[in-house]
Amino acid sequence: MEQNQPQQRRAADQVFQESLEQLEDILQESSTEEEEMPELHTSTFTEVELDQDLTDIDLEALEDAVADIEKYLDEITKTKLG
Repeated sequence: MEQNQPQQRRAADQVFQESLEQLEDILQESSTEEEEMPELHTSTFTEVELDQDLTDIDLEALEDAVADIEKYLDEITKTKLG
C-alpha cells in the first residue's frame, strides 16, 4: 500500500495543479472583463463591492478545485476497495 502513495500523491498533485490553473484562468478572465468595462460603469462600484465580487469568484473556483480533488480521492478509494 505504501508503494502506491508516491503515485497517488503525484496524481493528486496533478489534479490540484490543474485546479489551480483553472482558478488562474478564471481570475484572468475576470480581470479582463473588468478592464473592458467602461470607466463610467466601474466608478459606480465601491471598493468593498469589488472586493466582495472578487471573493465570490475565488470561492467558486476554490470550490471547483475541492470538488475535483474529492472526486479524484473517491475514485482512488473505489479502485482500492473494488
